[in-house]
Amino acid sequence: MERFVSRFDGEHSGDRAFNPRRLTFARERRGLTKSKLALVLKVDLRSISAWESGEFQPSTSSVESLAAQLRFPLEFFFGDDIDRISAEAASFRSMAKMTAAQRDMALTQGALARVLAAWLDSRFELPAADVPDLSQESDPEAAAESLRIMWGLGQLSIRNMVHLLEAKGVRVFSLGIDTREVDAFSTWKGSTPFVFLNNFKTSERSRFDAAHELGHLVLHRHSSPNGREAEREADRFAAAFLMPRGSVIAESPRIITLASIIRLKAIWKVSVAALNHRLHEVGLLTDWNYRNLCIQIAKHGYHTKEPEGIPRETSLLLPELLEHLRNEDGVRRTDIARALGIYAAELDQVLFGLVMAGIEGGRQGQGTGNRADLQRVK
Repeated sequence: MERFVSRFDGEHSGDRAFNPRRLTFARERRGLTKSKLALVLKVDLRSISAWESGEFQPSTSSVESLAAQLRFPLEFFFGDDIDRISAEAASFRSMAKMTAAQRDMALTQGALARVLAAWLDSRFELPAADVPDLSQESDPEAAAESLRIMWGLGQLSIRNMVHLLEAKGVRVFSLGIDTREVDAFSTWKGSTPFVFLNNFKTSERSRFDAAHELGHLVLHRHSSPNGREAEREADRFAAAFLMPRGSVIAESPRIITLASIIRLKAIWKVSVAALNHRLHEVGLLTDWNYRNLCIQIAKHGYHTKEPEGIPRETSLLLPELLEHLRNEDGVRRTDIARALGIYAAELDQVLFGLVMAGIEGGRQGQGTGNRADLQRVK
């Protein structure tokens, strides 16, 4: 029996009026202000403002110039409104360091990823969300322990955070933004949770980011996920979820050195800095030893380049869906992009780092883990 099927009908927007909100969306996706866009197009700022407000529509040649400069197909500007993600509903890890342009670039990429997710959801029956509300737990560590029990993880190390999130119905996509200021963020759309990871970071950092965003999903679903206290709670959750207190205490040697931390990090697949902090948090390192190890970690440059680095954690779900679309329906990435009204390069941005090989080919490099539990669409 087939495990799942898909439907592809090659939608086309047809003839529609110019949508000024799509122009705003495209401009923010490229990180441009109205003034900057006016400058590169060699038009008055007044024209950009009028086009975006809907005061009057751009000419055909102006729309063509907008499409070329903003790197969206001409048809993109004639589609329906795209459901935006508000900054208040997204849990950015570095809000204070982020510029408004960087924030908007991330939010608009996230919105396009949700368009892709909706397109896939209409064709496949994907895992339903199993992400409980743990906001009533006494503290983040207790929430992490409760979730491990609910998910049957015990004290075991988590093999792959991306696979685990996908299995629990979290939609995981990439943030193809090469900047340190944008780490990751998460949000809900109805009953569906989303996590967006910046895969320009080290594999260990991206794995911790995934656990951090899971913390926001379970701790802050019904409140604003932003602010220093929310970030501290998500960090504590991530540390406890990835490095359970019992297993850390059981596995750690009596005398902890930088060399032993480097060996131990292979167990929990975290950074040396994160493990050093966790060892101190559970009482295995004195304040003096912890600070001394922090100095050694900084001296070796391990905050930016990890020793004994782990492989990048990739998606299990997305390559399988893309492979099925290609092999069973003859649908390639260019077809998917066309159906979404974007270029293939834009599609690649939300898959970057999660689908390691070119998605036009055969089976993707997925790492190890159980295959996704996908069902036929009725």
